[in-house]
Amino acid sequence: MYKKIIGFKVVNIFPYLCILLNIDMQKKIVITGGPGTGKSTVIKELENRNFECMHEISREVTLMARKNGIEQLFLKDPMLFSKLLLEGRVQQFKKAEKLDSNMVFFDRGIPDVFAYMNYLGVTYPDIFVDESKKNKYFDTIFLMPPWKDIYITDNERYESFEQSLAIHNHLKSAYGNLGYHIVEVPVGTINERTSFILENIK
Repeated sequence: MYKKIIGFKVVNIFPYLCILLNIDMQKKIVITGGPGTGKSTVIKELENRNFECMHEISREVTLMARKNGIEQLFLKDPMLFSKLLLEGRVQQFKKAEKLDSNMVFFDRGIPDVFAYMNYLGVTYPDIFVDESKKNKYFDTIFLMPPWKDIYITDNERYESFEQSLAIHNHLKSAYGNLGYHIVEVPVGTINERTSFILENIK
């Protein structure tokens, strides 16, 4: 398909058509969900299967703030925390475009930032939604539902299971309002959940 015969050589012209028509050939696939739903574990399994992955950066932002004397930046200054997350996730998006890979997985996407602010009831500038519209991922988003059997809290994850449920709903609403097709990943083993995601990428 989309091949042209030049002399005796068959050339695939699809990549050139994509450039001319501004079509992104790379599938940037978001795996999201509330805290403690198993996203990062699945991301690690995808890496084990030799897929390119972008890791969650919220813990990195939290630990950096803690080194500067702020115990919970997300609670003390949610706007600053969210701006740092926005910058980091936009950078991840751009970094992925430079990878020689037709499929890149993300542990959370840019829309997660304003979804969390909606959960907190925080007023935020338009740039959070604008960046989400500007930097488009693959049209199917994989949403990990809350799973009480694996839910734990730690020094960087302070939300209760009930709060995780509320965050789940805000994430679903945020991505849905942006026009993404949302697929909920059923509970199961790491292998089963990872395989489910791969089987549902069309």
